[in-house]
Amino acid sequence: MTHPSRSRIADAVQTVTSMAMGPYQTAIVRIGFAATWLLFLLREFPNRQAMYGPDAPWSWEMGRQLISGNDAFTTLMWSDGGLWFETVYVMSVLSSALLMVGWRTRTMSAVFMVGVLSLQNRSIFIGDGGDNVIHLVAIYLVFTRCGQVWSLDARRAARTAEAPPGKHSSDDVGPALWMVLGTFLLIGTFLNQTGWHVLLLLWALWAVQGVWWLLGRYSPNGQPRLLLDAIANLCHNAALLVVMAEVCLIYATAGWYKVQGSRWQDGTALYYPLQLDYFTPWPALSDLLASGGVMVMVLTYGTVIVQVAFPFTLFNRRVKNVLLAVMILEHAAIAVLLGLPFFSLAMIAADAVFLPTAFLVWLGARAARGRSRVSFRFRRGRVPDHTEGQERPSPQGAPPAGHEVMAKAAPSHRPNPRNLGR
Repeated sequence: MTHPSRSRIADAVQTVTSMAMGPYQTAIVRIGFAATWLLFLLREFPNRQAMYGPDAPWSWEMGRQLISGNDAFTTLMWSDGGLWFETVYVMSVLSSALLMVGWRTRTMSAVFMVGVLSLQNRSIFIGDGGDNVIHLVAIYLVFTRCGQVWSLDARRAARTAEAPPGKHSSDDVGPALWMVLGTFLLIGTFLNQTGWHVLLLLWALWAVQGVWWLLGRYSPNGQPRLLLDAIANLCHNAALLVVMAEVCLIYATAGWYKVQGSRWQDGTALYYPLQLDYFTPWPALSDLLASGGVMVMVLTYGTVIVQVAFPFTLFNRRVKNVLLAVMILEHAAIAVLLGLPFFSLAMIAADAVFLPTAFLVWLGARAARGRSRVSFRFRRGRVPDHTEGQERPSPQGAPPAGHEVMAKAAPSHRPNPRNLGR
């Protein structure tokens, strides 16, 4: 007779290896962080040379000396030429946009990570807390299957699944992209001097995805392919858990450090940033809020209470959802009142990992209907299809999966409200 504890362990192992949990949560995190980084790069495009260029105040040589000591990875140290810098910056913009729409998500997640690390590690003194969150999540996204829903990969996989047997079109883009990236990795291996752990990770991803494509093409139902699929699910679920733990750690440490501050204890901490020119893009609005002593005290204490309490509310779905909404509104207010839009967007994207699956499914359906109505206005005479644009489930009821040379196929399962981040 099997011991109950062993049975529970076996069930847990089966769960984490048979399905990639939280498909909608990882999709919204992918979209949120890619959009945040893309907007930041576009906003700072006129200032890119002063921030990250070879002739910036923090010069290329000064950056090289610092990076040689901390062993950080950045492709901008491969050359001090202006053309190379522009190439890296433009590729960061393109990879962010392509990751946001879910085109070749596995490839783009790796290129997105390289772009984030290259620019941020080049000039580490101009970042803030939001940049740190983007830095970490960009690494975690590489290990997730974030293209299962709300992506071009998911749409392509759905069309492939619906095609008649023998009518499946060959994927020529994936192998070509794989070879191009392999060439860049080979060149980078000879040019790179620091951050070898990142380069080794990229080589490992490149090799694994090559094997994945070969098995998917010649032995899609074989044991080696099934083993890779189980490992991919395990990596996805582990990375999703790490993202959740990271968010909880951010709020817990921020809340407990605030508790120790005298200004937070007497309820006046919020008043002081509202009096700094750097954090007052709307002086009249800041003065109006700062003039209300009771409001300042309530917001100051409320911020501490919400941040300290949030990690403990994960065991109660209703309370968690209420505090999650409060924190999202709080970061939206920070974006407006303190002029920190990218920090706020990064934190809202991180908070989204805890959004309920039912809400995300509803949000996706509403977005699909809106897209259908907009499309109808440009195509007169066509009856709008309210289901147009929604991802169709597979015959087993699973959300479609993004599958290409650098992406893993999604598992077959229905969105379960008991998934992580419900």
